[in-house]
Amino acid sequence: MIVGPYINSIAIVVGGVAGSLLSPWIPRRLHEGMPLMFGICSMAMAVILIMETVNMPVMVLAGILGALTGELISLEKKINTVATKTKTIVESILPKPRGEITNEEFLKIFVALIILFGASGTGIVGAMNEGMNGDSSVLITKAFMDFFCAILFATRLGYSVVILFVPQLVIQLILAYSAVLLLPLTTEVMRSDFYAVGGLVMLATGLRICGIKLFPVASMLPALLWAMPLSYLWVHFSN
Repeated sequence: MIVGPYINSIAIVVGGVAGSLLSPWIPRRLHEGMPLMFGICSMAMAVILIMETVNMPVMVLAGILGALTGELISLEKKINTVATKTKTIVESILPKPRGEITNEEFLKIFVALIILFGASGTGIVGAMNEGMNGDSSVLITKAFMDFFCAILFATRLGYSVVILFVPQLVIQLILAYSAVLLLPLTTEVMRSDFYAVGGLVMLATGLRICGIKLFPVASMLPALLWAMPLSYLWVHFSN
C-alpha cells in the first residue's frame, strides 16, 4: 500500500496552515536567513544525485532538450498564470499573509516550491522506491523537511502554500504507481542518469530559492522525460 505521498501531503498542509497562523510571532530575520539554508540543502542533495550520473552527455543533453521543450511550450509562463490565479482565489477566501510581497516575489518562491515539494530528487527517488519495494522511509523523511519548509514560506506566502500539496501528491503518486510497470523495463544506468537529471533541476531550484539566479525551473521539468530515453539510446548506440 502506497502511504508516503499522503504523509508528505499532510506535512505540507499542516505546515502551511501553521506557518500562516504563526506568522505574526515568527521573527522577520527567519524570513531572510532560513530560505538560504533550504536552498543550500537543495543544492547539496542535487550534487549527490548528479554524482550518480553514468553518462554525463545524457544529463547535459536531457537538460538542454528539456529546457528547450519547456520554453517552446511556455511551461513556466503557464505555471505562473496558474500560481497567480491560485494566489488570488486563496487570498479572497483566507487572510492575506503578513507584510507586503510583490507578485514577482510570490511567483519566484511559489514556482521553486512546486519543484522542491513535488519534483525534487528526494521526492522522485522516494516515490519510485516505495513503488518498487513498499519502503516509504525516504518520503517520510522528506515529509519532516517539507513540514518546516512549509511553515517558513507560509509566513511570507500565506495559505497559498497549502495548495502545493496538490502537485506534490499527483507527481509522487504517478511515480510510485508507474514504478511498478516502468522500472522492470529500465536498467540501473538509466535510473542513475534519470536521478542525475533530477539533481540538475534541484540545483537550479536551490539557486533560485537563494536568490542567486532566477532559473526557469518549471521549464526545466521536461528534462526528466528526456532522461531515460536518451540514456537508453546512448548506451545502445555509443558502444
